[in-house]
Amino acid sequence: MARALVQAAVADLASRYSGAGDDTPLDALEFDPPEGCFLVALLDGEPVGCGGWRVLGGASDPERSDGPEPGKDIAEIKRMYTAPSARGRGVATALLQALEDSARVVGMRRMVLETGGRNPEAIAFYGKVGYDRIENYGYYKDEPDCVSFGRDL
Repeated sequence: MARALVQAAVADLASRYSGAGDDTPLDALEFDPPEGCFLVALLDGEPVGCGGWRVLGGASDPERSDGPEPGKDIAEIKRMYTAPSARGRGVATALLQALEDSARVVGMRRMVLETGGRNPEAIAFYGKVGYDRIENYGYYKDEPDCVSFGRDL
């Protein structure tokens, strides 16, 4: 289920960004508790969304040390996605809340994320749920279309 949803998320990004998905270096092990978490959202028993967090400043992306100060208490959201058929039904809000709760339980004090200007739905969503724009960081920090957000837990 998780792989299919991640593939759908990357395909969505590719459609928005002229064939390019997300090239951020990721290792599935970064999402293993307690240093991370990856969740799949079900609606009526069907997988309709996914998302995860990993500790900022982890092993696979040397660029992540720029921007928000890396530390063992800052979590980065990755691969947040809701299938088109489930959008507008509270899936993303519930998924984000579950990710924040899981991060808080293991001592994370802040969540950060990056998205792109061609994803106005994500930009509107994160603003609506209390995330503030922050200085760009990470793999895409120098891309003109990068939009970064953060929120204290």
